[in-house]
Amino acid sequence: MNGQPTIQYLGFRPSSQGREYAFSVRETSCEPCEYFVTIAHEDFQGRVRFQDAPGICSQRLQRELAAAANHPLETRYLITEAELAEYRAAHAPRTPGRRS
Repeated sequence: MNGQPTIQYLGFRPSSQGREYAFSVRETSCEPCEYFVTIAHEDFQGRVRFQDAPGICSQRLQRELAAAANHPLETRYLITEAELAEYRAAHAPRTPGRRS
């Protein structure tokens, strides 16, 4: 194994804050840990598509793991508007360039 944890998406459930996406993180030297990343209900009103949400949450979890040597102190995270804007910008359709 390359020292990187294995992240497994477990699914989502509705919560009072929004949709909560669950992930299991496994390393060879530790027991699996579960992490939860939430996207607020109102963010699904035109800011994020349901099918993109697991990917957005996975990216956030990967950043948290990288920043804490794969052992963050928190197990629950809330996606911010800035993270949604970053995701939209990175996945916006490209406009074709002008040909000379």
